[in-house]
Amino acid sequence: MKQLNKGAKAILVGAIVSAGFFAGSAFAQEHTARLSFHWSPTHHSAIHAQMFADEVNKRADGRLKIEVFPSGQLFGIREQLGAITSGAVEIGGIVPIVSFPPVNKNYNVAAFPGMFNSYDQQRRFFAESEAGQEIWNDITGKSGTTLLMYNPVGPVMTFSGAHELDSLEAMKGLKARALIKSERPMWEAYGANTVSLPTGEVYTALQTGMIDTINSPPGSIRAYSWWEYLGYAQLPYQYFSDAYLMANTEWYNSLPADLQQLLQEVGAEVGAISTDKIIETGEETLAQFKERGGVVTELSGEKKAEFDALMAAEVVPAMVDLIDDSVLGAAQEFVSE
Repeated sequence: MKQLNKGAKAILVGAIVSAGFFAGSAFAQEHTARLSFHWSPTHHSAIHAQMFADEVNKRADGRLKIEVFPSGQLFGIREQLGAITSGAVEIGGIVPIVSFPPVNKNYNVAAFPGMFNSYDQQRRFFAESEAGQEIWNDITGKSGTTLLMYNPVGPVMTFSGAHELDSLEAMKGLKARALIKSERPMWEAYGANTVSLPTGEVYTALQTGMIDTINSPPGSIRAYSWWEYLGYAQLPYQYFSDAYLMANTEWYNSLPADLQQLLQEVGAEVGAISTDKIIETGEETLAQFKERGGVVTELSGEKKAEFDALMAAEVVPAMVDLIDDSVLGAAQEFVSE
């Protein structure tokens, strides 16, 4: 082989160095993601979504960077799932009882009054039972999404600015916000009037008197300052409203396996923290609500029996139309075991 002259050697060395540089750059490629959610930064779910992003960014050591967009900067509560599905964002905060029923109506079972007694029981239904798995797989398959983290918004109860919610008579004529379809049978049975509103419009609607009553987790009335116009609350809780951080599956599958594992590990860790604290957060909010002069009525005895009778006679039959009989039976069997 001929000896290379100096010029040829220089070219060869440069090529080798360049090849090494580009190979190293490809290996250290930075992946990026936009995390969108509608919660305000002080909301329980927003705090833990931010915690998730911060922890992933720290552990990824520059290989994955998540940028956070809170407060509906990109998409509102009703648009998040579509944004993830389309790839408009890579990760989003989903309130499933809002986003999932249009994909599969049987997810309404999660909001069936008194069906599940905890977040754990509700999640296990969708993860372990045949009926629940079928619902879950259908939704995630059609929407092209992958679960990263449980991030609950809190157990739901009724708040009002009208008057104390201590009887069925007190519920008549209330101007109630309806966020989800499964709420309407209850409001109709109570004789209340309903207005459909996304989260971002609730404060103004309360301020102007368009509505005076909402179903909400306690933490939300503090995070969005709704308690400025709400002075009365009613227990017990109606159902456990969960939320998730979900990723676009195509984007998720494009990541190296170790980054996928990192997202799942951080999601499990931060999700456990979020879940452990959510009931405590609700109780703290109700204590502060009372300190502000709020009145919390916990139904019991004959009063509760009146509400229960109305639920059984009118609300439950109306909600059954929103869920397949087989799914409702499967859920009832699951919780009885």
